[in-house]
Amino acid sequence: MKIEKLEPSKHKQGRWLVWLEDASIVRVGEGDVVSLGLYAGKELTSTEGEALAAAGEKSKLMERAVGLLSMRSMSRKELLDKLYTLPRQKKEKYPYDKLDGIPDPEALQVQAEALREQAEAVADRLSDLGLLNDGEYARTVVRHYAAKGYGPRKIRDELYRRGVPREYWEDAMEEREPDERQIDKLARQKLRRAEPTRENLKKVSDYLARRGYGWEEISAALDRLREEEWE
Repeated sequence: MKIEKLEPSKHKQGRWLVWLEDASIVRVGEGDVVSLGLYAGKELTSTEGEALAAAGEKSKLMERAVGLLSMRSMSRKELLDKLYTLPRQKKEKYPYDKLDGIPDPEALQVQAEALREQAEAVADRLSDLGLLNDGEYARTVVRHYAAKGYGPRKIRDELYRRGVPREYWEDAMEEREPDERQIDKLARQKLRRAEPTRENLKKVSDYLARRGYGWEEISAALDRLREEEWE
């Protein structure tokens, strides 16, 4: 396979377009041009062609990853879960054989493993650049849900759901400063000026527990609520 033309992209800084003799275009990064020794007129061996194709796939993954992170921050696991997704197989409109369109399991496995390796490499690079940081992301999650009035158990559930490694949890939870005013406000809203009877306080307690608060915080809030109602 011969490289017919090699030129920088007019729309994306750092991207290069590799035009091959079969009219296909491979988009790679500037570093790939150097590391693969690419130039117009170069005859690629089969090994070099495979390396170029892999570089093109990695470049696409990197662009997709940066696009995802530009929409919202996420954990490494969340990003990898999205990057691991294989493209859907296109069905033949007029299959001449009943077996047409059925993916080969072994081929899909090889493709999935290659995609996983490329995705891990992309995530490593983004981590090096500071664009992917589980520790900072954990702190962001804690601040966000604490500000919305959720307790520590709910926040930890959210960290787990988002795939944040446990070693970052405790440091991140220091971002949450227990605020009596917040839990008291939730308790009053749930009571809705009703009498602080045992039944009504049980409803408030259950509500706060669902919000992720522990018994100590709930008990203290109920005591303050009783005092307010009987003043």
